[in-house]
Amino acid sequence: MLIETDPVRAFMPYPPVAVPNAAEGPLKGLTFAVKDLFDVEGYRTGCGCPLKLAMSEVKTRTAPSVQRLLNAGAKFMGKTHTDELAWSLYGLNAHFGTPINPAAPDRIPGGSSSGSAAAVAAGLVDFAVGTDTGGSVRAPASFCGLWTLRPTHGRVSLEDCMELAASFDTFGLFAREAKTLLAALEVVSGEDVVTLPAEPRLLAPVDMVAQLKPEPRAVYDETFGGLSAKPVEVYPDGGANALYDAFRLLQAADAKRAVVPFIQTSGMPLAAGIDERAAFAAGLSEAEEAEGNAVRDPYRAFIDDLLGDDGVLLAPVVHDAAFHLDAGRDVFDGFRHDAMRLLCVCGMSGLPQVVFPAGTVDGAPYGLSMIGPRGSDLSLVRLAARLFGTLARPTPKIVALTPA
Repeated sequence: MLIETDPVRAFMPYPPVAVPNAAEGPLKGLTFAVKDLFDVEGYRTGCGCPLKLAMSEVKTRTAPSVQRLLNAGAKFMGKTHTDELAWSLYGLNAHFGTPINPAAPDRIPGGSSSGSAAAVAAGLVDFAVGTDTGGSVRAPASFCGLWTLRPTHGRVSLEDCMELAASFDTFGLFAREAKTLLAALEVVSGEDVVTLPAEPRLLAPVDMVAQLKPEPRAVYDETFGGLSAKPVEVYPDGGANALYDAFRLLQAADAKRAVVPFIQTSGMPLAAGIDERAAFAAGLSEAEEAEGNAVRDPYRAFIDDLLGDDGVLLAPVVHDAAFHLDAGRDVFDGFRHDAMRLLCVCGMSGLPQVVFPAGTVDGAPYGLSMIGPRGSDLSLVRLAARLFGTLARPTPKIVALTPA
């Protein structure tokens, strides 16, 4: 890492190698970090896995999406921690440690882009690169009080980035405010295919909101209550469980092709959680994958029809604030499934979702979101900034030094 101190354990402790950036550009003066799934010239790529790190050569080129940020003048400060093989939602890594959530140090930071979220929330960098397969930028943003966007699936290049589940994997960015998020997104994403109107149709997904407990529901109602939104239902027949079950099948099918062969041939030890997911993926049949696609294909068409070119869902991100690091086994086992019933809406539809700080639940940050039409990424962020950009971001409880 190129910063002098890392009080939140956000960065991989790689030997510092300066990465050239342009002297001028729209991101001049901004610093950033990169999740250790992306190749960066002069660095190894560890993917949160000791065996991956040991097998990685020093890279001789930088992932194109990261290179675009450098070409725009942003200064690279280091590579950040991730859950092992990016296959978790909590930000815990049994091998390299767990980054501290700067806004709630006694709680999980969220993963798998945990280090990137912690680095931004602590003020170590201005923005950071992550990825989102099942919720890996959206959950940490909510937990750490940050802005983020899960882009339209396929919009931003993931070349030279570790694949987990190709039909769900997306690029992601964290920032402390919408202005910085938008500036970085404009560099990597290109022009919108769909531009939202100044006054879009606002939609309230009642079957998503119904999953919130009273305190998160109060934040939702306070944040969105002043807006006129039409009640809609977004889940297919069978509700949230049916959509989540299909997501699990399809993510596992992708992972069976991408990462399970490495797990099996390397004999790597598996931490709790990833062991169950790897076993589930390894045993998946083609018929089960077909079952998942039988849900996803019509669901994408349904959501596209619901939103059209001007509809925006006012949506929860996850069902609750981050849980405590010393929570019981039942919380560790169950929280992910409850969160994924909400997060899988954008995973299965492939739509963009912008997350912003909205309030607190039990003293910890809690974010909300807007989901827009396919290809409306930049105008969706601009809309969220206009409506919610003045909401206060949680003050970090760990104050970082100025970046080097």
